[in-house]
Amino acid sequence: MATVLFFHAHPDDEAIFTALTMRRLADQGHRVVLVTATGGELGVPLFPLPLGTSVGRRRVAELEASCTALGVSRLVLLGRRDSGMPGDPANRHRRALARAAVAGWAGRLADLARGEGAEAIVHYDGNGIYGHPDHVAVHRIGSAAAELAGVTSYEATVDREYIHFVEQHLVEGSGPRSGRPRVGAASVEITTALRGTAEELAAKRLAMAAHSSQIPPDTMVAPTYDDVYGLEWFIRRGVPGVLETLGNAHLFA
Repeated sequence: MATVLFFHAHPDDEAIFTALTMRRLADQGHRVVLVTATGGELGVPLFPLPLGTSVGRRRVAELEASCTALGVSRLVLLGRRDSGMPGDPANRHRRALARAAVAGWAGRLADLARGEGAEAIVHYDGNGIYGHPDHVAVHRIGSAAAELAGVTSYEATVDREYIHFVEQHLVEGSGPRSGRPRVGAASVEITTALRGTAEELAAKRLAMAAHSSQIPPDTMVAPTYDDVYGLEWFIRRGVPGVLETLGNAHLFA
């Protein structure tokens, strides 16, 4: 049994980018540890929240429900503040994740990885998949932590060439594709990919649906859901690790 530490920026990122992988690891008897850096306090709810319920509290509750769907063994909340989108004044808040000292937080994450006996740390690619300041911070902290802990690093990403040919992925936003900055990585950069089974896709749907304040419900029932969200992609840094044992979509599609 291996332990894999997943490091994400906000509640819902784990469901969108790595749910299939987390569920497969759990189903195979591995230990899945999820570390979420912020409470996603600056996310805009899709509907009015009950009186007295903050966005942060709601999103953490959604995260806990997602963890149940994905078989997460332990959830760790770092408590940093959501930095908002690029250019938002919240980027400069003293507690914003985007301003977190990489060395200090990488040390804490490495200590957690060592304490859990983790064989790998999953975080984001160098551009944070789509340039979100918190995602870029997760990349910097996660990659430094993996180096400190001496474990394999997997950078969660999306195959930009693949998603160009399917219906719109949430990571691309709601505007027209023309004129948008590039997201993810080129196919040739991706070392490790996983295609979900029907059961794993059902778990991913449940995890994404748990984040009902942020993810539109029609996303999970779209006829193209399996094509858009049925693959997860990673760039491995270091020796092949446990994710390679899960099967590679490029080889076995």
